[in-house]
Amino acid sequence: MGKVRKAIIPAAGMGTRFLPATKAMPKEMLPIVDRPTIEYVVQEAIESGIEDIIIVTGKGKRAIEDHFDTNFELEENLIKKGKFDLLEKINKSANVEIHYIRQKEAKGLGHAVWCARKFIGHEPFAVLLGDDIVQGEQPCLKQLMQQYEETESSIIGVQRVGDDETQRYGIIDPMANEGRRYQVRHFVEKPERGTAPSNLAIMGRYVLTPEIFDFLGKHEKGAGGEIQLTDAIQKLNELQHVFAYEFEGKRYDVGEKLGFLKTTVEFALNNEEIGEDVLEMLKELIFKNEEVRDN
Repeated sequence: MGKVRKAIIPAAGMGTRFLPATKAMPKEMLPIVDRPTIEYVVQEAIESGIEDIIIVTGKGKRAIEDHFDTNFELEENLIKKGKFDLLEKINKSANVEIHYIRQKEAKGLGHAVWCARKFIGHEPFAVLLGDDIVQGEQPCLKQLMQQYEETESSIIGVQRVGDDETQRYGIIDPMANEGRRYQVRHFVEKPERGTAPSNLAIMGRYVLTPEIFDFLGKHEKGAGGEIQLTDAIQKLNELQHVFAYEFEGKRYDVGEKLGFLKTTVEFALNNEEIGEDVLEMLKELIFKNEEVRDN
């Protein structure tokens, strides 16, 4: 069917979990140390070999376009001051073409992906969600793309979650497996607590064949009254094989407050510039809190 060259990054959500910060700033632009969340996702796509990215935005998301746009004045200023390390950081996305389309109505993830159908055409493509950052020896998306090359079938990235968390995710009902790759009987969107067929959860990384648009185009509403990508994947699975792949790498949940804070702290500790100072700061805070509790 061809090589995976294009990727969709849906970024139209309102970010209500992070209000009031996201009233004026897109949640995708919330910084983890010194880089906005969406930059980690774009970088994963680039390192996986993606050539074109389309970001599906919504109202109030102009800051995303500005971030990835060229800023000649800033670049010239950095060059004059000899700050080439900073220049390299802000130009990391220069090796990929980034395009934008707006989701005019908030109808769900499936609808956001459908909005990019003309950009994708009749090619296989990737979808990367910004609520999950994955760090590992090999980019998560690249692992899925390699699986696609072997199977020429859609591949859904999964990892295991606790039994008490399955209601938060799309969950697969696995059949036979070959190593980390699973044949899937059903894809279930946010099953009720205690009803999940497994604890293998869909983690925001997909490689899909273009036939998925046939099902998304029907605009059928699912969980939460929205057009769900997982529902369309299940219908695609009834037409052609859709596999799940338990990818390698550490996944960081930045879609809710505590996960975002944990990610920020860990990334700060691993930062060469400030890591040691952050560690000392945390030790001091813990010591002071223990003193307060003792008193």
